[in-house]
Amino acid sequence: MGSDDHQRAIGKVTSVSADRFVIEMLGGTDNFTVVGFDDVHYVARLGSFLMIPAQSEYVVAEIVGLREKDMASDGAGQFDKANSAKYLDVVPVGMLPASGEGKFRFGVSIFPSLYADALYALDGELDRIFDTETVAVASIGFEGAGCVPSDATRFRNLGIGQSVVFEDYKVKVRIDDFFGGHVAVLGNTGSGKSCTVASVLQSLFEKPDEHRARGATFVVFDVNGEYHQAFGELPNKTDISVNRLILDGTAGAGRFRLPHWYLDVSEWELLLQASERTQVPILRMALGLATLFGTASSTQHSNIRNHILASCITLILRDETSPGAKNTRIRGILQRFQTAQITLKKLLPMISIKFGNMEKLDEAYEFLTGDDSNPGFIMSDFKLPDYDGTPFDFSALGDAIDLALLYEEAHGNRQIRDYCSQMVTRFKALEDRADYEFLRHEAATAGDREIFLATLLGLSPLAGGGLTKSAQIVIIDMNAVEDEVVELVSAVIARMVLRLLRQAEPRNRFPVHLLLEEAHRYVASTPSKHAVDASRIFERISKEGRKYGLFLLVASQRPSELSKTVLSQCSNFVVHRIQNPDDLSQIRQMTPFISDSVLRRLPSLPKQHALVFGNSVNLPTTFKVRRADPLPASDDAKIVDLWFHEAGRPTSFCLSPPLPLPPLPLSPANPVNNDG
Repeated sequence: MGSDDHQRAIGKVTSVSADRFVIEMLGGTDNFTVVGFDDVHYVARLGSFLMIPAQSEYVVAEIVGLREKDMASDGAGQFDKANSAKYLDVVPVGMLPASGEGKFRFGVSIFPSLYADALYALDGELDRIFDTETVAVASIGFEGAGCVPSDATRFRNLGIGQSVVFEDYKVKVRIDDFFGGHVAVLGNTGSGKSCTVASVLQSLFEKPDEHRARGATFVVFDVNGEYHQAFGELPNKTDISVNRLILDGTAGAGRFRLPHWYLDVSEWELLLQASERTQVPILRMALGLATLFGTASSTQHSNIRNHILASCITLILRDETSPGAKNTRIRGILQRFQTAQITLKKLLPMISIKFGNMEKLDEAYEFLTGDDSNPGFIMSDFKLPDYDGTPFDFSALGDAIDLALLYEEAHGNRQIRDYCSQMVTRFKALEDRADYEFLRHEAATAGDREIFLATLLGLSPLAGGGLTKSAQIVIIDMNAVEDEVVELVSAVIARMVLRLLRQAEPRNRFPVHLLLEEAHRYVASTPSKHAVDASRIFERISKEGRKYGLFLLVASQRPSELSKTVLSQCSNFVVHRIQNPDDLSQIRQMTPFISDSVLRRLPSLPKQHALVFGNSVNLPTTFKVRRADPLPASDDAKIVDLWFHEAGRPTSFCLSPPLPLPPLPLSPANPVNNDG
């Protein structure tokens, strides 16, 4: 032990067990305050650390309790505080080499001897314990270019707030570990979750000089419309850009729209709540038919169209309904679905009614099925087409469902229409709902799927080909829509991004973070009451996304209602005040390595304070969150100010929705740099 160690000794170890030590403080340390050679130290804060020499290393111990044992009184019932013994209860957490080199490691391999000195921790030792001594590292540039300037740096650690245990000590997280895994930000409403998220991202993007986080991509599912205010000033302060996409359910100009043909089959099944036995096969057939009828003509597609039409019309010609009913049904089909070969104009003379009879019924039948001089249109080896996401008119799906039902009826399944009536009703309701206008597109307005995804990921096409980074934060503002729309949009976007990154080469070179605000509303532990269960895709991302560079940043006030799969895959946690017993129990279950003494602090944490633990910090740490500037739009209502005022004050509250804000200007495009 060095001379400095002797000067910072504050007590002696008087009891040693496998999981707990007792330290008796040296005499004269009144009020647990020690005047060290470097500063004045208050050494009895719960959660602070002491260093106990053991051979060539220090045992790092966390203070979990403090007490005082009175040794004497003055005879008048007054305790003699100067002579009373003071004790600290500590638990060993790890080892730190005493030489000043080497990293902190969990677990204790060497235990201190009785009466070993207990030392207060220095800032340099705290940096080594938390592995945050190196704030920035030199830039390595990227292939084909050097660093400009040559001494440019990039963040390695990110300051997120001030320690509440150690005076003037900044709490930092390792960026690779924090953003290289899934993160959960948890806490009761009003405890500061949104401010924490905003503060962390502002800190990330506000590096004062040299390389900034220009290669970052954060897609924010903003269900409360909070984050535009928090990030709107970033383009004015830095060369970081922010895009805001507003989803209000309408198809208005400048509003976010999601083409319905971007939904995959499973999402259609959930949206229409199709039952697996009877409705799903009809829906799959209808989706294939809808895309088939929406594509450009080709010989193969023309033959399939003709086969479907011929099969359905011949069924009608053979059934026992009256000629008039047959004529009406065939007209209705041909007005919606006709090909170059089978048209209403060609068939009308054959199905016309004369004196109550369809006199040319056999001619119509032979025209469709074929005879010696005409091959007809029925295909013996016909196979139904698959849904491939080709653009089609939304209304065409209703017609395709009707045609699929008709096709099944043609093959003898006479009850199929009754079995599918609920699905048909749900589709018609979806077709009429005003809050689903954003989903209903016409095939003629089809855009490029790659451009759609590029916009979501903050990319813009270059004139000469390729893509460039145009925004690091993309906010999808969904404050104006209901949870079922939020769930649908978030699920489809997350699935499309995952599929894109899975197919990317080289893999894992374009990290994307999905920020899920109020995640318990659409990533729930129980099956969703809405049509689309977004938990499925987010659970898959939580398990598989890391290898493709897709990460979740989950913010929620109800951990007990969150998907347990998603929560269990989070490798870092920032936990604000939690008071609900169910939520506290959930946190205890998912963090068995956190001591009860740490978890017991959660119900009493003040606002803007949080506990951080996980892969990005070596030890759980309570800290005061760095203040976000500007704050997100989540301020508490000032009840006194709003209630008590002079008579006749005009209200500033607007009952109608405000006019849309103009889009944020984009900064000059920056080429995508995987290293920056």
